[in-house]
Amino acid sequence: MGFSELFILLFTLHSLLAMASRQPTVPKSYLFSEYIGAEDNNVKFSDVPINPNVEFHYILAFAIDYTNSSSPSPTNGEFKIFWDTHNLSPSQVSSIKSQHTNVKVALSLGGDTVRGKTCNFTILSVDSWVSNAVSSLTKIIQEYNLDGIDIDYEHFVSDQDTFVECIGKLITTLKNNGVITFASIAPFDDDDEVKRNYMALWNSYAHVIDYVNFQFYAYDKGTTVSQFMRYFQTQIDNYAGGNILASITTEGSGGLSPKNGFFKACNRLKSQGKLGGIFVWSADNSKASGFKYEKKSQAILATSHKNFSV
Repeated sequence: MGFSELFILLFTLHSLLAMASRQPTVPKSYLFSEYIGAEDNNVKFSDVPINPNVEFHYILAFAIDYTNSSSPSPTNGEFKIFWDTHNLSPSQVSSIKSQHTNVKVALSLGGDTVRGKTCNFTILSVDSWVSNAVSSLTKIIQEYNLDGIDIDYEHFVSDQDTFVECIGKLITTLKNNGVITFASIAPFDDDDEVKRNYMALWNSYAHVIDYVNFQFYAYDKGTTVSQFMRYFQTQIDNYAGGNILASITTEGSGGLSPKNGFFKACNRLKSQGKLGGIFVWSADNSKASGFKYEKKSQAILATSHKNFSV
């Protein structure tokens, strides 16, 4: 091959790669996730319908680095369990995973409140917090045979760089140690510290974050389909390359509701190749209505991914 032919070949390959890089990112999976255990409503894993043709993640809510007392205080990374351990025990985790091979179970860190108080991300130092967090979470994850973690801190005492370094190092260490296989983050659009902290975390540690469980229900109640579609595209841009999940709350507190077109929007996103999955907050609130929105969500995902296998 002469020099000119080689040059043409290399130029062509470079052009093709450049074109490919500009194509829309296809979601890595069609995932259904459900937060469970935060409201102490006696909900069990086995209560929730599980479609065998989706990847199904339960997310235990919550593990929190606060004392488990009537007046809780921060513990600098020493995580304790705050979910309903009576109904969501290690043996029950093992049971649901053995019955359904498409099920994985994670735990979520933080949350909005702890025993009615604001749950703040608070540390003494990066090294001590990360060390304590890795140790305490490894113990919980191994005891419960869990698969991943979700980051849902919503209030911050520390600065942005500290949050990024702590959470980024925590996820990286747990993955490198083989303790977890996936990690997600659960931001929402508040135009303030939540947005800044999570986007900074994404910019530095996107390579270790598998899913973005974006809280679209934090937008105003009465959100329309067209507004939701714009919000979703904004988050695709903010978390570039990420696997963005659509979300709904069965509390009815905000966002795009089923009666206003949530599933219509999900089908539209699916047809555009943008729907990375759906998550629901939460099983505790859905129990009374028979999990009808969980069934509908999984049906949409299953038709997109009939040949799914784990």
